[in-house]
Amino acid sequence: MLLIGLTGSIATGKSTTAALLTSPPYSLPLIDADVLARKAVEPGTWGYRNIVATFGPSTPDLLLPADDPLSGSSENGPDGKGRPLNRPALGRRVFGNSEERTADRKKLNGIVHPAVRLYMLRSVLYYYIRGHWAVVLDIPLLFESGLDIFCSTTIVVAVSDPKIQMQRLRQRDEHLSAEDAQNRVASQVDVREKAKRAEMKGEGRGYVLYNDGEKEHLELQLADVLAKIRSRSPWWWSWALLLCPPFMVGVASWEVLLGWWRRRRAQKERGHELPKAKL
Repeated sequence: MLLIGLTGSIATGKSTTAALLTSPPYSLPLIDADVLARKAVEPGTWGYRNIVATFGPSTPDLLLPADDPLSGSSENGPDGKGRPLNRPALGRRVFGNSEERTADRKKLNGIVHPAVRLYMLRSVLYYYIRGHWAVVLDIPLLFESGLDIFCSTTIVVAVSDPKIQMQRLRQRDEHLSAEDAQNRVASQVDVREKAKRAEMKGEGRGYVLYNDGEKEHLELQLADVLAKIRSRSPWWWSWALLLCPPFMVGVASWEVLLGWWRRRRAQKERGHELPKAKL
């Protein structure tokens, strides 16, 4: 089973690409790191309790008000496990490049990401047992977390002009001020840097979809990329991996080793690496 790593940056079109991949004619299963991150901080979970304990004392609006519909008009939330997190308030607390916000973002990642990794591994095993030829890992921090070495190939959805990214973000999230939008973009690695990382993986290992125009153009690029990826994984190969788990483990180990070597070579050639982020 191929692991296709899908990444990009905020407001570049990654979610649109993910929707296309899960729809006909591809109908690929998708593991969304953002969805798993939400699941990891639902009221009553270990992640939720730790976020409240860490940020609650200094963030008065960390939880939604009791009269909010999502809170079920209750101080203890709709199911008695606590009021949901106020995500915009938490976002203002951790997004940005100041020393304080960077430290807070590291604290938040340290709480959320271990649970996300566990959910992700469980989902990959599920789709492997079901016999799927490929699964898409939708991970915003794919390169920063180092998880790209586990992927057979990576797809980066990018834009060539930063102004397009800011314009789409403000249109999508109208509640964001210009400063908030800029902080969210600045808190992530530039998507053009991610595109370079994908291209340096070599032919068949990394692809870049430039989503500067209409959706139809993105669809054409995606169709071309998926045809190339599918040609590398004929049906008999998928069945061989499924029916012989030891063989699958050997192939997966080789893929990880090759991915690690390619990443180290790219870092030496460029003289630097992306900022670290655990996931």
